[in-house]
Amino acid sequence: MSKKANTQKDITRQFSAPVLDGYERAASRAMLYPLGYKTADFSKSQIGIASTWSNVTPCNMHIDKLAIEAGIGADEAGAKSSIFNTITVSDGISMGTEGMKYSLVSREVIADSIETVMGCQGFDGLVAIGGCDKNMPGCMLAIARLNRPAVFVYGGTILPGCVNKQDADVVTVFEAVGKRANDQIDDKELAKIEGCSIPGPGSCGGMYTANTMASAIEALGMSLPNSSAQVAVSSHKKEDSRKAGAAVLNLLKKGICPRDIMTKKAFENAITVVIALGGSTNAVLHLLAMANAAKVKLSIDDFTRIGKKVPVLGDLKPSGKYMMASLVGIGGLPPLMKRLLERGLLHGDCMTVTGKTVAENLKGVSDYPAGQDIIRSFDHPVKKDSHLVILYGNLAAQGAVAKISGKEGLRFEGKAKVYNSEETALQAILYGKVKKGDVVVIRYEGPKGGPGMREMLSPTSAIMGRGLGKEVALITDGRFSGGSHGFVVGHVSPEAYVGGPLALVENGDKIVIDAEKRSLDLGVSAKELKARLKKWKKPAPRYTSGVLAKFAHLTSSAHYGAITDGNLNLE
Repeated sequence: MSKKANTQKDITRQFSAPVLDGYERAASRAMLYPLGYKTADFSKSQIGIASTWSNVTPCNMHIDKLAIEAGIGADEAGAKSSIFNTITVSDGISMGTEGMKYSLVSREVIADSIETVMGCQGFDGLVAIGGCDKNMPGCMLAIARLNRPAVFVYGGTILPGCVNKQDADVVTVFEAVGKRANDQIDDKELAKIEGCSIPGPGSCGGMYTANTMASAIEALGMSLPNSSAQVAVSSHKKEDSRKAGAAVLNLLKKGICPRDIMTKKAFENAITVVIALGGSTNAVLHLLAMANAAKVKLSIDDFTRIGKKVPVLGDLKPSGKYMMASLVGIGGLPPLMKRLLERGLLHGDCMTVTGKTVAENLKGVSDYPAGQDIIRSFDHPVKKDSHLVILYGNLAAQGAVAKISGKEGLRFEGKAKVYNSEETALQAILYGKVKKGDVVVIRYEGPKGGPGMREMLSPTSAIMGRGLGKEVALITDGRFSGGSHGFVVGHVSPEAYVGGPLALVENGDKIVIDAEKRSLDLGVSAKELKARLKKWKKPAPRYTSGVLAKFAHLTSSAHYGAITDGNLNLE
C-alpha cells in the first residue's frame, strides 16, 4: 500500500481511505482481519449496514436477516459491507405507561448512534433498515446529517391477524380494552383477541406511523420503488434489501448524496403521499425533523398549503376499511404515485436513490387493477382535502395537529375535562367519567413536560371502544399513534409545561375545534387567561437525570419537530 492515500481521486472511498490506507493504518487493518476481511477488501468502498434488529418487538424481529441480505447486495456489487446494530423500542408494548416517554427519545438515540458508528468507522455509504415508528425517522435523521450516499430499507408490514373471521391488528386489541371496560365483551373474548391479532414479524398493519413513514420515505426518494408496500415475511422484502446494498455503491459512483435527494420539492412529494394515504399525524413531527436535518426549510404551514389541493384517496385503517397488506396485494405505492404525478400533484423531476428521477421510476408502472376500492379515484375520494389539519387559536398560538377524517364531523364544541397525565385520563375514560360532549384535555405530556411527548393510543382507543368516537374530543400537547382515530388534536404548542395556554384550562371551560376554520379556541377571555397565568406555577421536572432529562433540556417545540441537535433551520 502507498504511504499516503490520495482520497481526492476516488469519491467512492472518501471516508474509508483515511482510516484504511497507508502503512500508518496497519493497526486498523489488523483489527478487521478477524472480522473476515481479506486484503482486497481494504481498497473497496466501505458500506455500513445499520440494523435495527431487536427481539423486543415484532416490528424488528426479522431485520437481522434483512441486514445480511443488504450486506450481500453491497458485497456482490463490489463494496465491502459491515453490519452494526442500534436500538429500538416498542410503542405498542409501552403504550399508556411511563415507558412510552422513551419512544420519541429513541428517535434521537438511534440517529445519534448511527451517526456515531458511521463517523468513527469511516464508512463511505449506508444502508439503514428500520421497521418500527421511531427507528425509521431516526435512521433518516442520521442519513441527512451524515450526507453520505445512503438508502433506507423498510422492514415491511405485518400480515393481518384474524378474529371472528375479520382482519385484526394491534389497534383491534387496544379498542377491545375499551369494549371490555364497557362490558361489551368478556375476559374470554378479550383473551381471544389479544392472542390472534398479531401473527408474526412486521410493523403494525394499518396506515399507522410505520407504514406512513415508510411511504413518506419512498415518496421522498430515499428508498427503492415499492420498498414501503411489501410484507415483512416475503421474498420481495429480501430482494429489496439486497438491491439496496448495491444501490448505495451506484450512488457513490454517481456522487449522489442524501441532500441532493432530500430537497424541498421532495418533502412536498412526501407530504402529498402521506395525505393521499390518510397517514399518521406523526408524519408531521418526523418530516419536520428530517427536513431540519437536511437543511430544508419546512414548516407546519406547508402541510396546510399542500393539503388544500391533495385529497385522501386511501381507504385504509384506522379510519378506513383496509390493511396495508391489501395495498401490497394491488401493487403498492407506485401506482398511486403515478396517479398523483399525472394529476400534477407530484414533482417528477426529483432525484431518487435509483439514480433516476421520480418520473423516470414511474414510467413503466401499471395502474391498479380494475374494481379495487382500496385506493379511490380522484372523482370519489375518501375526503376532498387533507385529513391532517393544522389548527391555530388562543389555545395553540404555535399550532396544533388534528386528524380529521370527516367521519367524526368537522366541528366540535364541548366542555373541558382536564387531566395532568395520560394515566389519569385513561382511568376516567375506562370508568365512565367521560361523557358525551366532553373535550378531554391531557396536558404536561409535551416534548419537555412529559418529557417525551407520549402517544395517546390508549385513551383514544378507549374512547372508541366505549362508543364515544363521535361524542367526545381529545386534545393534548402529547401526540397520537397512527392507530388513533376520532376527533383528536395533538402537538398543541406552546405546551403546558412552558406556560402555554393549555396549562390554564379549567374543568368546564368551553373549547371549540373547527376544522374548516382551522381553529382551536378556548372560550375564556384574554383578561381571565392573564389572571390564571399569574397564579400558575411551573411543575417540577419529572426527571432530573438520565436520557429523559437530557431530552427535555435539549428538545425544541413540537411545531419544529421536537428536535435535539440544536440546528433549527426553520426560523
